[in-house]
Amino acid sequence: MNQPSAQSWEFTDDRGHAAAALEAPTRVVAYIQAGASLWDLGIRPVGIFGSYHDGERPDRAKSGALPLADVAYLGAGAGLGPDDVLAVGPDLVVALTYGGGQVYGIEPDTAKHLEEHVPVVVIDVGQGRRLAAVRERFAELGRSLGAAEPAAALARLTRAERELTDTAGGTGGVRVLALSPGGADGVHLARPGRWPDLSALTGLGVRTVEPPEGPGANWHTGTWGDAAELAPDVVLLDSRANAAAREQYAGDAQWRAVAERAAVLPWNPELPASAAAHATFFTTVAEVLRGRG
Repeated sequence: MNQPSAQSWEFTDDRGHAAAALEAPTRVVAYIQAGASLWDLGIRPVGIFGSYHDGERPDRAKSGALPLADVAYLGAGAGLGPDDVLAVGPDLVVALTYGGGQVYGIEPDTAKHLEEHVPVVVIDVGQGRRLAAVRERFAELGRSLGAAEPAAALARLTRAERELTDTAGGTGGVRVLALSPGGADGVHLARPGRWPDLSALTGLGVRTVEPPEGPGANWHTGTWGDAAELAPDVVLLDSRANAAAREQYAGDAQWRAVAERAAVLPWNPELPASAAAHATFFTTVAEVLRGRG
């Protein structure tokens, strides 16, 4: 059972691995998205780490409400070693997977070494997972650690879902395309069914745009002309630090055609898995849809 007690703690993660300790952990190190999710539940990580997409500083677009000045950033990707994590004395590491059970964003040897010293919980956020299911898994983990989703955040989420459904129903022709800029010569167009947050939008009645078929499980990699041809009314623009900066493609005529037609909204594909973050996302999309309806 994923329930804490005075004597023991256990949590079975999405790999089917049971992490256990004599008591509920209190010093948590987490991947930045997971850390932001736990923070919204009332759990302050002692450290966070990034992936191969991240650099020497935490990505502000991915960190949610985390107080970055007060939480140690331990490194990212190949630059993160087990000693970097163990140095802050964690009694739990929370990581993510996009399927297959492989820990996302860090070296396999690092992940293996960590599990020899500290419990590691891995949550699946990959394709095929519903946004609500990912959120509930973090809520389950939070409850096992003695934290609960704030009632006010849950109420906000219920209102936001209802508001977005009502708004989408009244603006059914508004087309929403999510993308990640690759630079002047290319762009990655998101396949809505492969992203839990985009699938959630579709499920709430938003008309999400499907890019052309072809290789690429999560993205269609093409040109800005491909994006312009899809004629979106709203663009969810990847705001993470690893996405190409606006100045790299601002001069492209096809991008300008997209931006002139569409409302452009910053989008974090690694949204914290919490009621608070999801309520904010749905409310923001509803506001933009009303403006385009």
